[in-house]
Amino acid sequence: MAKFKRIVIISDGIRGHYHQSLGVAEWLERLSDATLDPSAITIPEMPLFERLMKLKLFVHGLEVHGGAYSREWLKSTGVRYSKYEPETTLFISAGSKAAPFCLALSKATHNKSAVLMTPSVLGTKSFTYAIVPEHDKPVMKAGNVITTLGAPNHIYMPHLKDIARTYFSGRNLEGQKVIALLIGGSDANYRINSRWARDILSPLSATRDAKFLITTSRRTGEAVENTVEEIFSGTPNAEYMFFYSRTPNQNSITAILGASTHVLVTEDSVSMVSEAVTAGFKVGLIRVPRTTGKIKHMLGFGARRFDEMFARFAEKGLIYDLKDDWDMQKFIEAPQQYHYRDFNEAKRAAEWILQN
Repeated sequence: MAKFKRIVIISDGIRGHYHQSLGVAEWLERLSDATLDPSAITIPEMPLFERLMKLKLFVHGLEVHGGAYSREWLKSTGVRYSKYEPETTLFISAGSKAAPFCLALSKATHNKSAVLMTPSVLGTKSFTYAIVPEHDKPVMKAGNVITTLGAPNHIYMPHLKDIARTYFSGRNLEGQKVIALLIGGSDANYRINSRWARDILSPLSATRDAKFLITTSRRTGEAVENTVEEIFSGTPNAEYMFFYSRTPNQNSITAILGASTHVLVTEDSVSMVSEAVTAGFKVGLIRVPRTTGKIKHMLGFGARRFDEMFARFAEKGLIYDLKDDWDMQKFIEAPQQYHYRDFNEAKRAAEWILQN
């Protein structure tokens, strides 16, 4: 029996963050009598100065004061809370921007809160539950914290094949070798540009007897997407190309995973690696250029912390680290790349919440 009847997601508008929250929320719904509210609360847009004041400065009051302060803070942001009954709701969020609203709503209504990832200003100690990836290196593993390998996500294996059949109806993919190519983008630690795409993906486009399903992410950028399209357009094995910049509200990754026999993911995207592993694939990890400085590397931050995470995935037989062309070719030549293990961090996190 759940300690709450309703689950409400607080969204910052970032699809990857929403899918992390959704994954845990859906498993809570499957494992208990709680119901996921179909309407997520989307945090409001704010001018820069107001955002700095409310989400950086005044946010600390949410930790030390009670419900009255939280109610006033929420009123100042325009977020309504009155319809949530005391002690019936779990608010859940992922990312630093949504975390203050998650905490404030739980305090204002005397309910529970669950945060995914480590909020940059608030930390995790004020939340009822904190679901933190190991690579975030939590300073203290308190009783309200569970660590995960990679990112919890919304992938649910029993639905994948049916979603793929509907999404790719008429494409005749079943029984063929289908390679998913999931491309991330540049951030503080990695750089993915057109030159990298030509060097790494051009040889891949010549793969014989296989179909490619290609998707990009929010960080990829139009220049790289155009290069990818140039490389694969016109090749007989480019079955489907989805570019985030052109249709940002469309999400095809679940269908792609349901239709594929192999999955290749660039190392910058922890979310897509985690989703593919959860879908049952032994993931081919494509390395990309890095920008992390030596000091961050020596201290164990930057790209190094992700290397440690990928090493843990590899130890469990969940990824194959593709470090040269020979590895890539060997990975693709296999009839399929599945790991056949029960790996689902969203489910594990939901079970932990229900037990604590």
